Amino acid sequence: MNGFFDIPSDLQHSWSGLIGLHLREALLPVLAGLVAALPLAQLCVRFRWLYPPVLSLTTVLYAIPSLAFFVVLIDCTGQTELTVMIPLAVYSLVILVPAVVDGVRSVPPETLAAATAMGLGPVRRYAQVQLPIAVPAIIAGLRVATVSSISLVSVGMLIGNQGALGNLLHAAVIYQRPELAVNSVVTTAALAVLADGALVLLRLLLTPWMPRGTRRRKPGTARSRPDAAAPALEEADR
Repeated sequence: MNGFFDIPSDLQHSWSGLIGLHLREALLPVLAGLVAALPLAQLCVRFRWLYPPVLSLTTVLYAIPSLAFFVVLIDCTGQTELTVMIPLAVYSLVILVPAVVDGVRSVPPETLAAATAMGLGPVRRYAQVQLPIAVPAIIAGLRVATVSSISLVSVGMLIGNQGALGNLLHAAVIYQRPELAVNSVVTTAALAVLADGALVLLRLLLTPWMPRGTRRRKPGTARSRPDAAAPALEEADR
């Protein structure tokens, strides 16, 4: 068991240090992708003709292998974390842009009409009404993008040990220590599960109006559907 956590000194990090590095390289690109996806998705909702080319562009960029991205970027950013994080941020757009667009488009027209009648302009209506109602769809996209990013960070081991926990895979081959590979796989999977669970908890906190589970209904009773727009409109009215 001691060998499992005995990290080679040439990796310049302890096991906990590699975990912190892995999370930084995985989560910052997703955050950057979300910041870029929010205004881009709003443009796609407002100008419907823009959505197909934007979706096609993000899909084409997602199809570029990460190694090819590294080759293009390495002359500008060198063998650094930034070289790993830029492709991950770009990859996240193919998931986050459709998620935000679908979430915003799911807002009922009568809700938008009520927000407009309350004097909310396009920006405030988007930030205070549409985005809160779109939270479940956005969180769903974030869950996929985050787990994908956590797994792809390991590819960074190909450019100067920038793969965080993925560096253990390379070290396992060099030092003939298979327990390091097991450490990398198990820890990465655990981080993905924990990150996904944290996002589920975040959704529960941000959407108290959503049902927490299904309950059996008595025969003849109609299922009550919570008005998702009400909390957003009440908050906007303040």
